[in-house]
Amino acid sequence: MQAFFGALYMHVFGLQVIFYEDRNFGGRSYECSSDCADLHSYFSRCNSIRVESGCWMVYERPNYMGYQYFLRRGEYPDYQRWMGYNSCIRSCRMVPMYRGLYRMKIYEKADFAGHIMEFLDDCPCVSDRFHHRHISSCNVMNGYWIFYEYPNYRGRQYYLRPGEYRRYRDWCATCATVGSFRRVIDY
Repeated sequence: MQAFFGALYMHVFGLQVIFYEDRNFGGRSYECSSDCADLHSYFSRCNSIRVESGCWMVYERPNYMGYQYFLRRGEYPDYQRWMGYNSCIRSCRMVPMYRGLYRMKIYEKADFAGHIMEFLDDCPCVSDRFHHRHISSCNVMNGYWIFYEYPNYRGRQYYLRPGEYRRYRDWCATCATVGSFRRVIDY
C-alpha cells in the first residue's frame, strides 16, 4: 500500500530527485522535479541523493558548471557513490527521455576538422576505435550522451545534448581528452 501511495505522490507532484545534507539520507532535504540552475539556497552541502525517477546530471557549481555527475534511478548514500569529489552540488538538470536512433560525429580537431567518425552506440575506449587521444569537437545529431575522461566510463563526466560543439570547452571540458562515451538510455 505504501508503494502505491509513493508512486501516486510522484505522479501527482512530479517528485524526481531528493538531495540530503547528510550521509545516508539524513539532515535537511530538498525535493526537485525540474532543472534548477542554483540550489544553494535550499541546502548548504549535499552528502546523499535519492533519484526516484529519471536520469539527472548534477553539477558542482551554479548554472550547470564545474564537475558533472550522471545519476540514474537509485540511492546514493554518500558523494563517493556518485563519484563526487566533495559534498558540493549547486545545480541539477533532468536528462529528457529519448527513444530512437542515437547518432553523434566526433572530430579530431576544433571546428569539425581533422579525422571524423560517426557513432550510433557506446564506446568503452575511444582510442581503440577512433585512433586518436583527443576529441576537439563533436556534433550530436540524436540522443543524449555522456563523455568520460578515461576509458571504461571513468573519470570526469560531460553531458552532451543534441547540438554542435565546436570546441571541447563547449561541453565544459578543460582539455580535449575523452576516454569513453555512452548513450543515456537507462530509465
